Amino acid sequence: MSIESIQALARDEMAAVDTLIRAELHSDVLLINQISEHIIAAGGKRLRPMLTVLAARAAGYAGQDHTALAAIIEFIHTATLLHDDVVDESDLRRGRKTANALWGNAPSVLVGDFLYSRAFQLMVGLDSMAIQKRLADTTNRIAEGEVLQLLHVHNPDTDEAAYMNVIERKTAVLFSAATGLAAHLAGADSARCAAMDEYGLHLGLAFQIADDVLDYVGDAVALGKNLGDDLAEGKATLPLIHALGLAEGAGRDRLRLIIATGDAAAMPEVLSAIAGADSLRYSTDKARFHAEAAKAALHTLPDSPWKQALADLADYSVARNH
Repeated sequence: MSIESIQALARDEMAAVDTLIRAELHSDVLLINQISEHIIAAGGKRLRPMLTVLAARAAGYAGQDHTALAAIIEFIHTATLLHDDVVDESDLRRGRKTANALWGNAPSVLVGDFLYSRAFQLMVGLDSMAIQKRLADTTNRIAEGEVLQLLHVHNPDTDEAAYMNVIERKTAVLFSAATGLAAHLAGADSARCAAMDEYGLHLGLAFQIADDVLDYVGDAVALGKNLGDDLAEGKATLPLIHALGLAEGAGRDRLRLIIATGDAAAMPEVLSAIAGADSLRYSTDKARFHAEAAKAALHTLPDSPWKQALADLADYSVARNH
């Protein structure tokens, strides 16, 4: 399936998710409504809630509570984006001005907090201690990942293991919760729930590595952000980490200085080093490895269009251009 076919398969249920999101974002505080509407209008792939919908149906779920679970996952994700943009001082996301660029840092952080608290209100409505515990743990892990990434900003000694630890916590754990809890909601046994956890974890790793590759070679318009933002923010992602690991002498010293200073003007030098080390191929191969591991984890599911969509999303995570 193409990404358009996958979206068409989930369209009706995603419409219900979007309706719930809009309803739950409403507040009698005007500024919350303004920022919330800005976030909704920005669109985006809605990949995480769509994963929840697909995984629930693939696991045989026939109820409607997966709609609330999908909205919860999206609220947690959106809250992290609001906070990320403040920390990174970003002014562009999905081709639009960020909330912090339009309204300032304080409102963005506080509306992020509103989204977190709204997510936990929805969790209570699901009346499942297992779901509440998993999502509480997941949210805590994401926060740890944010702090870990902050510790590695402008740090040329960040290695691949440290990078993988950050992206597992920042990105992959929420993917894993989306798919694992969908299976739990469907009443799947422990083996199938564990397999769906694994699927989401590997998919999240593949997605983030591919995203970091695109920061060097993607189309800025399609991505909806400025290329080289990671470099400007002093974040050493996998392509640059790999290139630095193979560099020697003055070239290595130069790359270390670029990371330490976040010298975005040095992007041509960085691209040359990455090309010379074949670091984009190395990074893409890593992403593809995790995509294949994600697909392998689907073996516990019966064949269905929903299962096929999950498998195809793993391929899409690496092949996409934005």
